Amino acid sequence: MVFTKEELSGLERRYRANLINSIGGFKSLVLVGTKSGEGKENLSLFSSLVHIGADPALCGLVVRPNKEGQNTLGNILRTGVYTINHVQAGFIEKAHQTSAKYPEGVSEFEAVGLTPDYVEEIAAPFVKESIIQFACELVQRIPIEFNQTHFIIGKITHVMVPDSLLGPDGFIDLESAGTITCSGLDSYHTTKRLIRLPYAKP
Repeated sequence: MVFTKEELSGLERRYRANLINSIGGFKSLVLVGTKSGEGKENLSLFSSLVHIGADPALCGLVVRPNKEGQNTLGNILRTGVYTINHVQAGFIEKAHQTSAKYPEGVSEFEAVGLTPDYVEEIAAPFVKESIIQFACELVQRIPIEFNQTHFIIGKITHVMVPDSLLGPDGFIDLESAGTITCSGLDSYHTTKRLIRLPYAKP
């Protein structure tokens, strides 16, 4: 099957969304926890997390077009703080359900049955069920005018990983953690490591 530019534009909307979301391959899957200035908790599933750098420790999220209300985008812009939580198989259905469009002000934690958890000095909620968690402070928002999305850059301020998953060189064993990955919009996968290679040099 070959799709030209014109044919891609003419595809049925849902078909095109599935095709384009799948073609990029496997993606990171995380739950982003935020809290509004009024104290309302929010939880959203993201598959757009990207590593930006380790010194300083930075990561990025693509946030789809959204009004800046009591939602992930609005909460991050107003409070400057958010958490990122890995997803494990034991709560994948609940994590998936957070992508539903709940009315503003409704806590996805409460709606899907996940547990908000707080760490001293961090205003945003973590997901208690998650094994690997980290917190971020907003560094920069970059509007992507072409499709009205936003690229959110965060500085990683706190990392929480079980000792048993952390190697002597700092490598985190995501496979042993049971961290889930995804493809497309709604397909979830476990992983199997093939090999870990040494640092490449000429």
